[in-house]
Amino acid sequence: MPWFSTTPKHDVVRRICERIWLAVVQRSLRPGARLKEEDLAEIFGATRARVRQALTALEQDGLVSLTPNRGACIAEPGVEDAQDAFSARLCIEERLVLRLCRQAGPEDIAALRDHIARERAAHQDADSEAIIRLSGEFHMLIARLADAELLSKILRMLTIRTSLITAMYQTQATQTCGPDEHERIVAAIEARDEAAAAEAMRHHLAHLESALRLDEARPPVTALREALLPPR
Repeated sequence: MPWFSTTPKHDVVRRICERIWLAVVQRSLRPGARLKEEDLAEIFGATRARVRQALTALEQDGLVSLTPNRGACIAEPGVEDAQDAFSARLCIEERLVLRLCRQAGPEDIAALRDHIARERAAHQDADSEAIIRLSGEFHMLIARLADAELLSKILRMLTIRTSLITAMYQTQATQTCGPDEHERIVAAIEARDEAAAAEAMRHHLAHLESALRLDEARPPVTALREALLPPR
């Protein structure tokens, strides 16, 4: 499942959530796109009750908006929302790396380096789904290892929002969050260099934000079936 999912118990609901999330972050399903229950039920061979469960789970994650008399659509963050989300992430993630610098043990560093190794393998294999998933998981792993429950919950919401923002405003087809910048963050944490860790995180998030073109959104328009069904 995607790193931010509420993890629905039913397999069909989980599959619907995963495909919608991937379609958004891979930019084949644009923010603002309508998600008709009957279309989703046909695409996934599911009942409308299961579709509604999936849409409710995605609403809880902030990925989908549910509006009376209009139905469901992919959430549509604005420019100020984008700027606020990245500013808030900077504050939260600086705090997290500082905490981890002070308390990380050998097993924590090993977990971070194992994660980066999996990121590199995904890049080498050009596995876009794994690249996207592992990229988000890296930031949530830092939050988990820092043992910061409140900050982890806030970061989870913010990272969902920045995934949507990236899908809406980024000019490139793939996200720039990658293992080289993650490696620099981990090296600073391992050295317990708080200043270097904070700077590496600031540089990393600034790099992500710099890829956005907030003055002109060019969301791709794709048919719902084409966006959600995996390639044959």
